[in-house]
Amino acid sequence: MDLEQLGQSLDCGQCFRWRRLPGGAWDGAAGGKHLLLTESGLRKDLEDGYWGRYFDMATDYAPIRAELAAKDPVLAAAVRYAPGIRILRQEPWEALCSFILSQCNNIARIRGMVERLCTAYGSAIPGAGGRRSFPGPEALASARETDLRALGLGFRAPYVLEASRRVASGSLDLGALERLPADEARARLTSLPGVGPKVADCALLYGMHRLEVFPRDVWMNRALKTLFPGRNPEWFGPHAGVAQQVLFHYSRHHPELFRAKAM
Repeated sequence: MDLEQLGQSLDCGQCFRWRRLPGGAWDGAAGGKHLLLTESGLRKDLEDGYWGRYFDMATDYAPIRAELAAKDPVLAAAVRYAPGIRILRQEPWEALCSFILSQCNNIARIRGMVERLCTAYGSAIPGAGGRRSFPGPEALASARETDLRALGLGFRAPYVLEASRRVASGSLDLGALERLPADEARARLTSLPGVGPKVADCALLYGMHRLEVFPRDVWMNRALKTLFPGRNPEWFGPHAGVAQQVLFHYSRHHPELFRAKAM
């Protein structure tokens, strides 16, 4: 694992608090911690208890990639294109809140919204050059909708507010969702205003490491229809979430696949 490969996991739409610096280093924050990822310090960082878990270093992705590649030539090409993609172990609340913000949005704008939310409500991270932690649900539960809208959250503001209040009050226990069957966990998440199946599945996959879950957005619906006609997410098997991330990254970087099929 080198920095270029690891960077694929930071630039494939599953997280929004990492930025690539000139020269190739990555600057990021998670769990109230800050990290500057460089090639020279990569091995030490991946051996750290918190960051090793965050990057899911205990999981051997080689057999998962082999399993997926054996299913279909297109999937094999996607796996070869993105051999470094791993499913990050993000904080469940941060994942849920971030993907509520992702609705009708692009990655650059989501990153901006997340950073403004952190600046306004997060806590300072020592030695992080001014970067702040992702605000917990308690910090956001007392916010005013008008203040959230002023940060550019738009129609998503009341959704963030209601989700934060339910999680802060304990009426929605994110920890319990990690142990429930996926369908039941999804149903509890979609009981939140503004949380549909796609946002719920993103929270399950990226925040709770439910690798069997396959979030479907515009890109993935297009990929399924064009590249895997007649197949549904269940066809990808127990590691459908890994397949989804690999295909999302591959599809974004290969739009010609869809032009060719349309001709």
